[in-house]
Amino acid sequence: MTANRLSISQENPHCVTSNSRQLDVQTAQEEIYSFFVEIVNKLPPEDVLREFKGLFIDGLDSEDSDSIPGIYSVFLDENEEELYNTIKRCCYIIINNWKTNRKDKYIQDLVNLFVHENLKIKDDNPPLVKTCKIWLEKFANSKDYKDLKLFATKYEESFKGHWANRYTSYLLIDQSVNNKNPKEQQEAARRLSKQIKDKFKFELAMYIARSQSAVSSTTRYKNPSILGDQALRLIKAIVLKKGVFSHDNIAHIFIKQTENQTLKEFKTNLEKYLFFSVENQELVANWRQQFAHSLSLWKADHNQEIITKEFFLRTCNRVIDYLTTENAKEPSQLFISLIGQGHALTLVIILLKVILICRNSRRHLETRIAHLIRYYEKYSEEECKGVINFIEIFNITFAIYAENVEYNLIKMEEQQSSDQQFNLDSYRVFSQMKVDR
Repeated sequence: MTANRLSISQENPHCVTSNSRQLDVQTAQEEIYSFFVEIVNKLPPEDVLREFKGLFIDGLDSEDSDSIPGIYSVFLDENEEELYNTIKRCCYIIINNWKTNRKDKYIQDLVNLFVHENLKIKDDNPPLVKTCKIWLEKFANSKDYKDLKLFATKYEESFKGHWANRYTSYLLIDQSVNNKNPKEQQEAARRLSKQIKDKFKFELAMYIARSQSAVSSTTRYKNPSILGDQALRLIKAIVLKKGVFSHDNIAHIFIKQTENQTLKEFKTNLEKYLFFSVENQELVANWRQQFAHSLSLWKADHNQEIITKEFFLRTCNRVIDYLTTENAKEPSQLFISLIGQGHALTLVIILLKVILICRNSRRHLETRIAHLIRYYEKYSEEECKGVINFIEIFNITFAIYAENVEYNLIKMEEQQSSDQQFNLDSYRVFSQMKVDR
């Protein structure tokens, strides 16, 4: 197939732009997808953009009032949703290729096509053209288009504008696990999310090294979090928990001890495991009791069954729901209580402990964080300080514990007396890539 065969033309009765309403929608879609797969691998980005614009946009201002605009002839019989699905998948076929081939700068041009001047409805537009423009306007105001714009945002730009922009990696994870999205979108979202996470991990490690060195440049590597100097002290406090009583070791012991337990026994021990190291037990007693009660009621009819790998995963995912959002729309009461009382670090550590016993729950957790971001993004940064603080602590904690960079704390100065208050300033943090054995 060549580019000319799929241009906006009424001359070829066999191409998908003909006026025949009998053309099967699925057949038309497959032809369009194959067309873009071919041209994005052969043509320069400028030509791909021209073909995309010609197919979906340029025909909308035809002076022929009897003409159904190009590709829209396929979808006018109440197939508005299929048109959106077609546009989405074409966009992600293109985006995947450009991301792979480092042609990211053209993605913004693709996104901008949907705010083009000729999408505006004019008084003299024929009724069919007005219908098509209304459809495109609805697409440009949809969540799908909002998701699309994430791929055009540069990492450096994520710290500008709305506060939620800083947490694009979670919104992308949410896209990647949504089976309603085309496979190209899921793949592109998965790849870009990993790229953003890797950049954060690298910059965090470089910032730690720079901030502890008197001779290192003060501008070369910036703090990728917004916690300022507090970030370094937080990292030291988290790394300090490593060793015999590290969260890793305790998680390993928990997994061994709960083998072959019933679901009821497992739920009871899970609650103890998650909360036993929480400081200020008195302050969190109320919501610990609330958590234990909710967990005890879940799947109570299966309480006497031996825990399986499936139940292990489902239970951990359910715990994450209790602590974040239970309906993927609004924050849970436990989340509101913990954040409202300033227990962000406590919540993060509990969530970390869940992931350390069940790595497969990681994606579910990140998806729930995406849902929280979507809920809170309608509020200002000032109103969301507690939530933002939670996400920042989460980012740093999981970069230290659940990723492929190993952090170690080394004492640089001897304390003068054994009863002197512990001083984090006498320690330095060192990082190195973990080696798979």
